Amino acid sequence: MDALVARYASPQDSFYDDDEQSILDTRPSHDHAFALPPIAQPSAFLRAVTDDHKNPECPIKLAHGTTTLAFRFQGGIVVATDSRATAGNWIASQTVKKVIEINDKMLGTMAGGAADCQFWLNYLGMECRLHELRHKRRITVAAASKILANIVYSYKGMGLSMGTMIAGVTAQEGPALYYVDSDGTRLQGDLFCVGSGQTFAYGVLDREYRYDLTTEEALALGSRSILAATHRDAYSGGSINLYHVKEEGWVKHGFTDTHPVFWKTKQEKGEFSNVTVDF
Repeated sequence: MDALVARYASPQDSFYDDDEQSILDTRPSHDHAFALPPIAQPSAFLRAVTDDHKNPECPIKLAHGTTTLAFRFQGGIVVATDSRATAGNWIASQTVKKVIEINDKMLGTMAGGAADCQFWLNYLGMECRLHELRHKRRITVAAASKILANIVYSYKGMGLSMGTMIAGVTAQEGPALYYVDSDGTRLQGDLFCVGSGQTFAYGVLDREYRYDLTTEEALALGSRSILAATHRDAYSGGSINLYHVKEEGWVKHGFTDTHPVFWKTKQEKGEFSNVTVDF
């Protein structure tokens, strides 16, 4: 069966970088062609639930579940995720790496469709590297997030599922954090949580987050926030994947088992004092 071909046509706007006093062209370097299903509205074809009723004939029921978070503090940016991948009610994997290393000073997170996030964040990494080769300087986080937002906006309504954060530190911006989703929404902020477990993570962050955290406090807060989500949200789980982004580049603190973090947190709060756990 012949597939329809969708050709990417970038919006004709550009992103103006005030710090660098230059215009950064956000169009991709090449004209790429992508094969799409031979249907008029891919997003409607994949939609399991419409506004007024369920669609039992939906061929692919997309069920998403994850917890990712990132926040700025005086020492840079902490990025933390869980590692569970679900396919509906089935746990597909407990060891998914939901942080994409765009370059040595910039990270992206994955929430939504794993294939969509992985493909477009890797593509963004290529565009960032090409920008560096052309202009002889590192791309800013603002410009990188604008490139991604422009790309996914061109595919709006075609079934993409993405909720990603772009975090990095540059000399022009300092620590910068942006949220980009598959509708083309692009937001700058100090703290974001994305995924089915975000409400539980926000519960911890809203109580304990402040900008003047030390590095140790920030890393511990990121771990406890992911722990809360994995403990309460069935679609989040596995290990805690933790990164610290600073001016010299990001530092990977690796996958941490939630079990010792859980019991350590309980003991620090004075709960289960009769339990001894070696950390």
